[in-house]
This record gives sequence, C-alpha cells and structure tokens, in this order.
Amino acid sequence: MRHGSRTVPALTVAACALALGGAAPAPVKPAGTDVTVSVVDIRAAKGSVRACLTPDPKAFPKCDGDDRAQELAVSADGKSAKLVFRNVRPGTYAISLLHDENDNGKIDTALGMMPKEGYGFSRDAKVSMGPPKFHKAAFEVGEKPVSQTIRVRYFL
Repeated sequence: MRHGSRTVPALTVAACALALGGAAPAPVKPAGTDVTVSVVDIRAAKGSVRACLTPDPKAFPKCDGDDRAQELAVSADGKSAKLVFRNVRPGTYAISLLHDENDNGKIDTALGMMPKEGYGFSRDAKVSMGPPKFHKAAFEVGEKPVSQTIRVRYFL
C-alpha cells in the first residue's frame, strides 16, 4: 500500500484498522488448489515422467495451444513418482502423461503409431486406437485438493 511517497507495510494498516475498531483485511486466498498425481507401474528407473493437465478438450492430450495448461516433469528414479499441480482453479480437467525413457521430450513410436514408451491418463482412461477422449479422462476440481493415481501402460 502506498502512502504519500513511501510504502506502508500491510501489517501496519491492519493494526491501525483494528485499533480504530475496524476489521483486519481478510487473508488472501490462493488462486486454486493442488492436484496430486501418484504415478505407478513405471517399468524402468530412467528418463523422466512428463505430464500435462488441461481444462480444454481441444488441447487434450498434448496441451498444445492452451495457456491454462500446466506441464510438469520429474525424474523416473523408481517404480513410482509423484507430481503436484499447484493452484488449479475449479473446473473440469484431464491429465496425460508420458514415461520419456530417453528424455527426448516426445513419445517415441514404432511403425509411426505404436508407442514405445509408457503413457497414462487421469481416471486410468483406456486407450483404443489412439488416446482416450477428454471426457473419458476428465475429473472435477473444486476447492479441496484432488488426488489421482495414474498407471503407466506400455504397448511394446
């Protein structure tokens, strides 16, 4: 808060308000909640686990072109991993993930279409001739923290 040409600490403003019989300003609420993802069934402790969370069905599963999407990556150093998307606003979301074993930032395929690396989706949505539709992987985020468990699947 500015007062004249100098900054007045917020604590001082709150103390003055209380002394004058007013209420202290309400604490600032975070913009959203956490979505914690437990990733299980990782086949090799190498590379990284990359995930994206999007509220946009058109951007799913790659999160391309979605300014609201969040992307995370952690080392794949065991059979499981944990990712936490922070400050997620209420709404409907879906998560896609990749076990990027060679850490090249993309899913490697055989014959141009069969994934050679592990993948997974929120709500453990199944793959059938391509990634699941958004609505199959979608889940709701409200005011309380959300947890998802995603099992990594390997085609080859």
